[in-house]
Amino acid sequence: MLNIRYELTTQKKEKPDQTKLGFGKYFTDHMFIMNYTEGKGWYDPRIVPYQDITLSPAATVFHYAQEMFEGLKAYKTPEGHIQLFRPDKNIERMNNTNRRMCIPEVDPADVLQALKAIVAADSDWVPDNPGTSLYIRPFIIAIDAQLGVKVASNYLFIIILSPVGAYYASGINPVKIFIETEYTRAVRGGTGYAKVGGNYAASLIGQKKAEEMGYAQVLWLDGIEHKYVDEVGAMNVFFVIDGEVLTPSLEDGSILPGVTRDSVIALLNNWGYKVSERKIAVAEIIEAHRAGKLDEAFGTGTAAVISPIGELNDDGEIMIINDNKIGPLSQKLYDNLTGVQWGRLEDTFGWIERVK
Repeated sequence: MLNIRYELTTQKKEKPDQTKLGFGKYFTDHMFIMNYTEGKGWYDPRIVPYQDITLSPAATVFHYAQEMFEGLKAYKTPEGHIQLFRPDKNIERMNNTNRRMCIPEVDPADVLQALKAIVAADSDWVPDNPGTSLYIRPFIIAIDAQLGVKVASNYLFIIILSPVGAYYASGINPVKIFIETEYTRAVRGGTGYAKVGGNYAASLIGQKKAEEMGYAQVLWLDGIEHKYVDEVGAMNVFFVIDGEVLTPSLEDGSILPGVTRDSVIALLNNWGYKVSERKIAVAEIIEAHRAGKLDEAFGTGTAAVISPIGELNDDGEIMIINDNKIGPLSQKLYDNLTGVQWGRLEDTFGWIERVK
């Protein structure tokens, strides 16, 4: 168990208007920090005022990108309780990423304690307007002050918090997606399954290209043949074809194992839907649309929860899905997931972790 040291601020910030939060623009009064040194392990866990950090210009994270991050949320229930949604899955993925990036793992019980402690310390920042939540960003960075490609010996584990609204300005309304065939996000044997900044840096050029064309995001294809579906933007993707729900399998290791993805599959199985996790050729999606069998498509992720796809563009071939409206299954999934997260529906899966 962590012996967390508290250094609370004496000058609390003014809280933003809950109707104008956006995503990731505001930060709470405090942050969690813990150090690591090889041979000593993780030590000095503390909650301190939110502040800048000072690092050497030669810090490993700047030059060789040895880092990782996670993302989850805290929600306020109608009764005023604060709760987390499946933090154990985020912690599991965090340590999977740590192993891939040669970063020291953190005891899962310690991570959960730290998450609860920082959220409790800034519990007055958890918004309660419809559709709002407190985004939680844990991350670890390598801080050795030395140039040379090697595994670092010193790290910082930090957790920061941000009250947020909808990830997309369109909210739950369908978004337009461009199918990317020029650039690659991840490949088998790489870091696609890990949550690391390099994956997102590599995706920016595709996102920029899509935005310049008037699209919200890109549909990434596999990095070898540019033939099979990987992810949509920074989310996992699902297609409903002739009543069957399809999503790319995780077996190649190029796709992030999303917590929302896992939750959606659990719900669909519980409801009796046929769910297939397998390789999906983009040609199969195009053919299903041409045949009138592509009923719905949607992305899943912590930030947006469910993001319906209303249009796909494959090199100029425009595919309008469900008349560019949110489909019934997308809506049902969104309502059930957010219902559990905000405490409006019963948690029958044991997914909720109460903070206070």
